[in-house]
Amino acid sequence: MIRNLLGSLVALAGAASAVLSPFRPWYDGRLGRDYRVRDLFEGITLTESGVLVSILLPFLAAAALVVLGAMLRSRLVTAFAGVVVLGFTVLWMVRQGQAAGSLAVSGDGSGLRVGVVNALAGGVLMLIGAALMRGRRSRGAGRERRRDQPSGEPFAVPPADQVDMWPPTREPGMSVQTSPWPEPEVDPYTGPAPRAPGDPHPGDPAAGEDPRDPVHPPHRPPPT
Repeated sequence: MIRNLLGSLVALAGAASAVLSPFRPWYDGRLGRDYRVRDLFEGITLTESGVLVSILLPFLAAAALVVLGAMLRSRLVTAFAGVVVLGFTVLWMVRQGQAAGSLAVSGDGSGLRVGVVNALAGGVLMLIGAALMRGRRSRGAGRERRRDQPSGEPFAVPPADQVDMWPPTREPGMSVQTSPWPEPEVDPYTGPAPRAPGDPHPGDPAAGEDPRDPVHPPHRPPPT
C-alpha cells in the first residue's frame, strides 16, 4: 500500500513536470508548445504551432495515463507513460539536431534550454514511480498467501502415514490436538463383563450352564 502510494506520487510529479515543459523554452528561446507534433516526424520547421497540435499533446496523453495507472495501481500503464514522454523528447532532440546541425548548451540562452530538462526529468520520474509501485495482486495469490500464514483456526491433523508435525515450524513433535479437552483414556481391563447384583454365578447350575470345563474335564482320582 505504501509503495503504491509513493510510486503514484513520484509518477504524478513526473507527469506535472512533463506537462509544464512545453510552456518553457526548449531551444534558442523557442517554447516547446511552438513545435508541432508532425515536425517530429517530418522535420523541424519555423512554422508556429497551436497548443493542441503541439508537442504538448503527447505529454497530456502521458499525464492521463499516469493518472489512470495510479488509480488502477498498474505499473505497466505508468511505465508506458514514461516511455512516451522520453520517446517524444528524444525524437525532438534528433530532429532539432538535424535542423540546427548540432545540439549545444551555452550560457547566453542559445541551445538546449530548461524545457528539455523538464521533459526528460518527467519521463524518468514516471519510470521511477512505476518501479516503486507494487502493483495489484491477483485473488489467487492472496489466497495462497493467506493459506501459508498461520491463523487462529486449529491446524489439521496430519495423515497417519506421515510423521506428526507440530505447527507452525512443522518440526517432528507432538501430534495435533484439535480439542481443548483431554483425550479419553482406554480402560485396560479385558476380562469378562461385570455381573449385575442378583445375577447367578457362571458356575451355578441354576444359570443353565455346565459348570464343568469342556476343555479340561475333571478326572477321577486314582485308586488308593
